Amino acid sequence: MNLAQNLVKSADADPAKIAIKLDDAEVSYGVLAAAASRLAGWLAELGVQPGDRVAVTLPNIPQMPIIYYGILWAGGVVVPMNPLYKSREFAYVLRDAEAKVFFAWDGVADEASAGASDAGVAFVPVSATGFVPELMTHEPGEFVDRDASDTAVVLYTSGTTGSPKGAELTHDNMMRNAEISTRLIDASPDDVIFGGLPLFHSFGQTVGMNAGILAGATMTLVPRFEPTKALEVLQRDQVTIMLGVPTMYIALLQHPDKDEFDLSSLRVCASGGASLPVEVLKGFEQAFGAVILEGYGLSETSPVASFNHADRGRKAGSIGQPVDGVEFRLIDNEWNDVAEGEIGEIAIKGHNVMKGYLGNPEATEWAIRDGWFRSGDLARRDADGFYFIVDRAKDMIIRGGYNVYPREVEEVLYEHPAVATAAVVGIPHPELGEEVAAAITIKSDATLTEDEVRDFVKERVAAYKYPRVVWITSELPMGPTGKILKRQIQIPVDAEENA
Repeated sequence: MNLAQNLVKSADADPAKIAIKLDDAEVSYGVLAAAASRLAGWLAELGVQPGDRVAVTLPNIPQMPIIYYGILWAGGVVVPMNPLYKSREFAYVLRDAEAKVFFAWDGVADEASAGASDAGVAFVPVSATGFVPELMTHEPGEFVDRDASDTAVVLYTSGTTGSPKGAELTHDNMMRNAEISTRLIDASPDDVIFGGLPLFHSFGQTVGMNAGILAGATMTLVPRFEPTKALEVLQRDQVTIMLGVPTMYIALLQHPDKDEFDLSSLRVCASGGASLPVEVLKGFEQAFGAVILEGYGLSETSPVASFNHADRGRKAGSIGQPVDGVEFRLIDNEWNDVAEGEIGEIAIKGHNVMKGYLGNPEATEWAIRDGWFRSGDLARRDADGFYFIVDRAKDMIIRGGYNVYPREVEEVLYEHPAVATAAVVGIPHPELGEEVAAAITIKSDATLTEDEVRDFVKERVAAYKYPRVVWITSELPMGPTGKILKRQIQIPVDAEENA
């Protein structure tokens, strides 16, 4: 077994079919497979052995899938990294993964090379123009078979507590998740997939690149998501499948010129990475005529764990039901099942669960028990077996002994016609422990005061839930996938003083 088999099969089936597209640049399946083979040969020349870890940091450009599948072709383990890392972060991951070689986009060469130097790792710069011609001077490498349980990819978590941890995902994890993803989005060689999610991230990597390659589809890449550019690509390439996170769908829905673009080719969208506000889902489907299916997963689960299956019906606001071969439980802090109807932490078991955190048995033992992985996400289950995320366990606010789930309050905020984006967080309070606070941005053509926001929510939720502290900001911090980073929100000094 080898995850790169998916590329070999699609290249054999139709070598002339376009696999990857970036504006006018196109890479066929035949060329992609040939380039991956030569990358494998280059790695062999550099002394990389099967099982060795090779790091890569690139934006969404064709060189990314070439290097990704080339590493796998050689029997190596891919360690993708965010190009926005600084040298210290690159060095940490390179050391922790014990990487043998580091391929890095020349746009971040200064930080990347400094990190490689600190970690003592061989550094290979990747240019937009010269890399492929250089690559093709190397001899093709041997296609190396691996065991199903061998590690294929190590994805480093964001490190919300302590240092980032590397989730070891096996060839079986990744191949089965790609197969399931292909069925969930009903991908075929006739499809064009929107590649706006970063390929170094689990969502874009598995549901976009790996599932697309398996299906023999075309992926049209967007290195940096920008709403106007995204609409242009969706129209120009007649995209049929879009993968995105809520902030992407919000941005497209709120684009002032959205009606000028023809997106009639778009038939299905998948949303993940964060909860999609119900008002956004309804508005997007009405505006663009394409159904949005919400799913759920984590880096540690390859990533897809549950989905709203098109053939089983769906529920707005739900993450759907566990995918085939995967089980869910709702547990308390002691791993006990919570009572039916109660909120609990999602625990996941199945073929998608990682083998563990690289070199970190203590963290693995804490996260996995008897094959069950604890997600850190709180949810409830309805009578039909659909799961609804309430919030991250660490994001829950305890105000005067009452539990407040930020997502519930955010759903209300998104109902206000002037609100563009919203994030609800807890801030310290001397008597209540925590106070509910909301940071929002407003639409460009709207006006809104903080008192109006507070009153709007107060009328719609219990008294202990509405945000006493509200501030309007020009933007909210977002990660590489467009997910709002609550830990990086700058809380105004006067907001804390008035809590």
